[in-house]
Order: sequence, then structure tokens, then C-alpha cells
Amino acid sequence: MTAMQTRQAWPNDASAVAGVYVRSWQTAFAGLVPQHYLDAMDPSREESEWKTRIAEARWPTSGVLVAETEAGIVGFTGFGPSQETPAVAEIGTLYAIPEVWGTGIGKQLMLATLTTLGQAEYTQATLWVLEDNQRARRFYEAAGWRADGAAVEDTTGGASLNKLRYCRRLC
Repeated sequence: MTAMQTRQAWPNDASAVAGVYVRSWQTAFAGLVPQHYLDAMDPSREESEWKTRIAEARWPTSGVLVAETEAGIVGFTGFGPSQETPAVAEIGTLYAIPEVWGTGIGKQLMLATLTTLGQAEYTQATLWVLEDNQRARRFYEAAGWRADGAAVEDTTGGASLNKLRYCRRLC
């Protein structure tokens, strides 16, 4: 397992976070999201949105947590109150560069995120995952998340994609 630390992201991390986001999407969603959409993704176009998200954090209630190794930022999570139920946390993003998949970094990042959500006194958390993303679903299920029956349609890239909501108690 690679030595890793987690920490709250700062606005100057936005470029690295955007790079992880794009690289992860382009690999994880190949064959799920239309290729033209993935090919058009560009970290430089994502950076300002990540800088804004990071700057608007209300730590520990909402924010971005990065995973860092000697190679730099290799993963991150973004979280905050659920739009449906603000007393429930929602993990909106959890991504890592493909080179660290299967190394335990994702698991360590998830544990650090759950700890942070607990510090914010959330007792439950949700996240959404593409129904056809079997790798991600196995990862979340191994970490104690369960589908709760809610589903929505996502039209990313012009395709109709089903997303399932997973939930987990935090206490």
C-alpha cells in the first residue's frame, strides 16, 4: 500500500483536483458515458469550478478532501449536505487516478471522508452511482454502503444513464 495522507483541499489544489477528475472519468466511464463527452473533457476547463467549490467549503459540513502521496494529489472526495435532506450528508464525488485503483487509497480516502462527516455530526450519508458502474458499486458495497431503492435518470453526454442512490449510517 502506498503511503498516503488526507487533508482538506485548498483553492490552489483545484488544478490537481481537476486533473484527477478528468482522468478518472475518462477511464471509469469509458463504455458507460458517450466517448465524445469523455474525449472533450479538459482539466483546464474544470479548474475554475473546482476552485469555487473548494473556496465555498464549510468545513467539516461540506468541502473537498484530497488524498496525497509522494506523487501529489491522487484522489479526492467532495461532500456536503444532501439537497433532498440537509441533515443527511451526500458524497457527490469520489475519484482517484487509475494508477492507484486497487491499492487501498480509495478505501483510506473513504474512511477519512466518513470520519470528517462524523465530525460534522451527520448520522447518515448518501451517494449516487451509475447503475452500470459495477466496479464502483462493488467498492461502495464493500465499504458498507447499500442501495436504498431510489433511482434517477442522468443524461450526461446526451445518453440516458440510470443512477442509484446508496446510503450508510455514520454512527
